[in-house]
Amino acid sequence: MTPITKNRTPYQATYAVLALAVGGYALLQSLVIPVLPTIQAGLHTSQNTVTWVLTAYLLSAAIFTPIMGRLGDMYGKERLLVLTLLALTVGSLLAALAGSMTIMIVARVIQGIGGGVLPLSFGLIRDEFPKEKVMGAIGTVAALAAAGSGLGIALAGPINDAMGWHWLFWIPMIVLAIGMVAAHVVIPESDVRTPGTLSWAGIVLLTVWLVAGILGISEAPTWGWGSTRIVGLLLGAVVICVIWVIVESRSSHPLIDMKMMRIPAVWSTNLVALLTGMSMYSVFAFLPEFLQTPSSSGYGFGASVTLSGLILLPSSILMFVCGIASGSLVRRLGLKAVLLLGLVVSVFSFAILTFAHVAKWEILLAMIIEGAGYGLVFAASSSLVVVSVPPDQTGVASGMNANIRTIGGSIGAAVMSSIVTAGVRAGELPRESGYTHGFLLLTIACVAAIGAATLVPRHLRPPSTRSEATMTHAELGMVAAGTLVGDESE
Repeated sequence: MTPITKNRTPYQATYAVLALAVGGYALLQSLVIPVLPTIQAGLHTSQNTVTWVLTAYLLSAAIFTPIMGRLGDMYGKERLLVLTLLALTVGSLLAALAGSMTIMIVARVIQGIGGGVLPLSFGLIRDEFPKEKVMGAIGTVAALAAAGSGLGIALAGPINDAMGWHWLFWIPMIVLAIGMVAAHVVIPESDVRTPGTLSWAGIVLLTVWLVAGILGISEAPTWGWGSTRIVGLLLGAVVICVIWVIVESRSSHPLIDMKMMRIPAVWSTNLVALLTGMSMYSVFAFLPEFLQTPSSSGYGFGASVTLSGLILLPSSILMFVCGIASGSLVRRLGLKAVLLLGLVVSVFSFAILTFAHVAKWEILLAMIIEGAGYGLVFAASSSLVVVSVPPDQTGVASGMNANIRTIGGSIGAAVMSSIVTAGVRAGELPRESGYTHGFLLLTIACVAAIGAATLVPRHLRPPSTRSEATMTHAELGMVAAGTLVGDESE
């Protein structure tokens, strides 16, 4: 191993820079959601075309998140974090200057590289922080990422009203540029490396099935779930995904180690991430639209973009606060218990949205409960993945977890859109029953996430080697007891 010459800095300074980077990235994710109609008018494009501002970003992030995590494990997490922040900064600059949809889409694709911020940050925390601080720091950063997405929706209206939609990209660009410089100056390079090369076959197959799947899911509400194009895209995604799994399983240097993905704590936590992504991101996408519906419809509140964002703001605040508090709860109750607690709390928020959404205070209460619950969920799930794999796989494992949550958000938003707009003619407002059925779906997804969380092993011990990571938890218990020995497990 080549020695790292950069001096080690206090972990508190590293944490501050990581928080700045993750916060800027999270804001950039969601600032555009409430003002897509404004961007549509500003770039003189159609409603269908402007949705690519979101779709292009999701596609790019889904592809680059695990790749950047893997590259960080191989070549250095600090180095790749700086490159990731550079891509975010350049993409934000290009979007701020965009005068056409073509340039905007290119900018959003570049910004998608920023999906690597989360796995790289989690990896740096595991490598650099004292053991007793790792859980709390990962929980706080994960909660900050989730809260930042909600905060972006709340800030979009005031920023747009005061300065125009271009500043939705100028402000994150400034924050990310500062974070990039600070990361290079402050954060020490991690000593942990995973030797090997990139699996180009794995990257190509991953790209193809993610593009086909997310494109099919995103366009299904417009093209129709039963259309030939959508069915072909979704079936193609499934087939290519199976081929990708086979290729990765046989590769000597896989992009994503399929043995690692079969670890009970990893696959069960990833299933929770898929289901929670469906529910949380769908609420962020559709609740502002529900609030902004004219009261003459019989169910809406006629809220402005700014007011609808402010109603969602408590969710972001509570996510961050509960993410910070999760560290002490984990030490008392354990990761699995905190994960289950957060999910049980969250179910009540979706139940309120389903059965009691006739007054603003009811929706505000739902957002408070959701923020508290999901703050614990995201903190615990991120920590579960990190502590369940060896240090040299932290980046790719946490990157895939974040990726699966994004894919869940894409699925949830597409299905929610189909339910809300079912039977609605062009120019008509959605019916209240459409939203009610959509919120019920999110409630069911959260209940299913509780079921998935029960499958997470209760007792976990961080594996120190790749071979330990692929053992069952019963075998790991035998290792700890000294009854199972071998060259790699000792």
